Amino acid sequence: MRSIRPGLLCGLLLMALSSVTLADRLKDLASVSGVRTNQLVGYGLVVGLNGTGDKAPFTDQTFSNMMAKFGIALPPGIDPKLKNVAAVAIHAQLPAFAKPGQSIDVTVSSIGNAKSLRGGSLLLAPLRGTDGQIYAVAQGNLVVAGFDASGNDGSRITVNVPSTGRIPSGATVERMVQSSFGQGESVVFNLNRADFTTARRVTEAINSFMGPRAATAIDASSIRVMAPIDMAQRVEFLSMLENIEVTPGDAAARVVINSRTGTIIIGQHVQVAPAAVTHGSLTVTISENPRVSQPGAFSPGQTVVVPDSKIEVSEGNGHMFKFDAGVSLDTIVRAVNGVGAAPSDLMAILEALKEAGALRAELVVI
Repeated sequence: MRSIRPGLLCGLLLMALSSVTLADRLKDLASVSGVRTNQLVGYGLVVGLNGTGDKAPFTDQTFSNMMAKFGIALPPGIDPKLKNVAAVAIHAQLPAFAKPGQSIDVTVSSIGNAKSLRGGSLLLAPLRGTDGQIYAVAQGNLVVAGFDASGNDGSRITVNVPSTGRIPSGATVERMVQSSFGQGESVVFNLNRADFTTARRVTEAINSFMGPRAATAIDASSIRVMAPIDMAQRVEFLSMLENIEVTPGDAAARVVINSRTGTIIIGQHVQVAPAAVTHGSLTVTISENPRVSQPGAFSPGQTVVVPDSKIEVSEGNGHMFKFDAGVSLDTIVRAVNGVGAAPSDLMAILEALKEAGALRAELVVI
């Protein structure tokens, strides 16, 4: 676990929310069932590279197949020795309600050993969904944020990832995705974070706005709302619902520790049971001071290096912390900060409290 200077403890992220809770719009808390994006993936060739293409066998095969479609047959056994062509994987997200003729962004990534895709152009490539159907076709010039440079002495520098690029509006939608949005007499709102309290409050807010029994909570994540059959009326109906303000339920008590950076995030309602904790620092220092031993003049001995190790152990002054019942972790942070301890000390205390069953919260270490 990384230790950070005690002075940095002042930068500890203590996310103990205040008692004042702000209301959120329903569109920020939930999504409508059936209204979703769909993943598309494809395979193609990027051409026009400045000698940074790949030399994979499947690239040559793909190039030969493409040339055959144009009526050009390469002699068997001939290596085209491509340097400006790269085989790539293409992926994109098809938004909900996307119509044929609309454009979407695509991301292109090398799947061979191409050094860079900078300056390349993607040739026409179909994008398929999980059902194998073609939903869009992609083509265009790549925008690559990274670059790669090398010198004659073998030195090399790489910034970002030059083997990946994007084509803004690089794919044209060819097929719509069928949605269940217009089916049935109701719509379902799925909460982004399942919570029984939030589901109840959403149901009450919708019923207060639309009338009794207009909404029914299915479970902690979903609320069913009666909706018009006519699509135009349903769109207007959802436009009103998604702007209803709802106060979400408080999140469960949780402490998140990032052991790499020493960041600690403490949520609301985190408390500890009565406990006493002592925490000290143990430092072990090992220093090596090798000595050279030389034999006397004209003696048959040899000059040797004799190791000389010195080990020192020092134990810092430990601090005893006593926590009463129901004390918040805000108080714990101030106590640890008051003695000039480091965030690593607080991490150790939190982990010890969790093991002792005194921490009334979920402890997550990332």
